Amino acid sequence: MEERNTFTRRELLGTSAIAAGSVMSGGLTSGIPSPPAAGEQVERIPSGKIGNVTIGRMLLGGNLIGGWLHCRDLKYVGQLFRAYCTEEKILQTIALAEKHGINTVFETGGDFVQRHNRATGGKMQFIPHIEVDADRSEQALRDHIKAQADTGAVALYVWGVSSDRLVYTGHAAKLVRAVELARETGLPIGVGTHSLTVVKECERLKAPVDFYVKTLHRDDYPSATPRERRKDFMWMTGEGGYYDNMWCIDADETIAFMKQIAKPWIAFKVLAAGAYLPRDGFQYAFANGADFIAVGMFDFQIADNCATLNKTLAANARRERRWFG
Repeated sequence: MEERNTFTRRELLGTSAIAAGSVMSGGLTSGIPSPPAAGEQVERIPSGKIGNVTIGRMLLGGNLIGGWLHCRDLKYVGQLFRAYCTEEKILQTIALAEKHGINTVFETGGDFVQRHNRATGGKMQFIPHIEVDADRSEQALRDHIKAQADTGAVALYVWGVSSDRLVYTGHAAKLVRAVELARETGLPIGVGTHSLTVVKECERLKAPVDFYVKTLHRDDYPSATPRERRKDFMWMTGEGGYYDNMWCIDADETIAFMKQIAKPWIAFKVLAAGAYLPRDGFQYAFANGADFIAVGMFDFQIADNCATLNKTLAANARRERRWFG
């Protein structure tokens, strides 16, 4: 695994081809960008590696591709989002992301990735999740892992909901076994979670994990659960009045513990599902140890987010936690 504590100037600046003026200048219709024209220069993001796979430092989160998003108690937002994110719009979003150097879709959306690649000759990659239940037979789990790998996956990871549930219910050994079985595919294998307890259990049990997928965001936004009411796994139990409003209850502890982990870390929920602007959420994630971020994005956010990412990486080329990948 490649380990570094800095970026080269070539990685941070040489990967970007920036057109004069706005990246999307002239490409807006009612605030919605059209795909870059052939030959148009756009700002591209740098990449790193997980195993032997080259992955852009920002992955396209799959929630908005899979058909749902976090909206706290705003009941109408889901319907509004699904009205906008038609199949055509999803394919346009993937194409736009690839133009900007985002080369991997994360978690869900493998069918759209395949359609995009077939139609455009693109090379978009996909990292799907593995669902693991405590009562699932080993053969059934093997079959599921194979099916996920057969989507054209370049890596696999155990879904955070599954990891959380297994550890919470005392079945951490099943999680470790899932990682062991997934390694038989020859792909890099990760574990996702919303709880630092899961990462600690994987390390304690010496699970053969290649990378972690762990939430990271600040906690000073208005709808964050007050500190005195936060409980581990509250997103599953509903304790503390949880209402789809917080995904990292222990950011300081997470940052401190991940400094000890010599493996790539994909941070997700870095904007707390829209509570922070990218310039704030990206800075917090990379300054505090994330090697990659997975971010759900609409098409009209991609150009600005990629520009923000490049500025953020340049500002954090040297930081306390070493860069992995």
